[in-house]
Amino acid sequence: MSKTTICLGAILIILGIAAYIWTDGVSITALIPSFFGVPFLVLGLLGLKESRRKHAMHAAAALALIGFLGTASGLAQTVTMLGGGDVERPAAAIVQFLMAALCAIFVGLSIRSFVLARRSQRPS
Repeated sequence: MSKTTICLGAILIILGIAAYIWTDGVSITALIPSFFGVPFLVLGLLGLKESRRKHAMHAAAALALIGFLGTASGLAQTVTMLGGGDVERPAAAIVQFLMAALCAIFVGLSIRSFVLARRSQRPS
């Protein structure tokens, strides 16, 4: 999961920078995915060391859950846009949708990893 966490961090950093450029730097909030990406990157790097992996990956899962909850509104706005409706800030809705989807997938992968790790610790 450490490498997955590093990849997620890099993707979120790129997403935030791309959103900031896409919106012509109008608002610093376009960089929010990057603000989440940096801690993911750091936690992933920490998780490469066996002694820190458990805590780093649990922190990354918690951060992903917070990221999902904070951007879940983008899911509804993107559905509205796809249905032909108007939203106030379409670029923000798309970026929120992407971040919510990435964070939700990461939470799912984290839970799966934690369950598998727990099962492998049980004596046979």
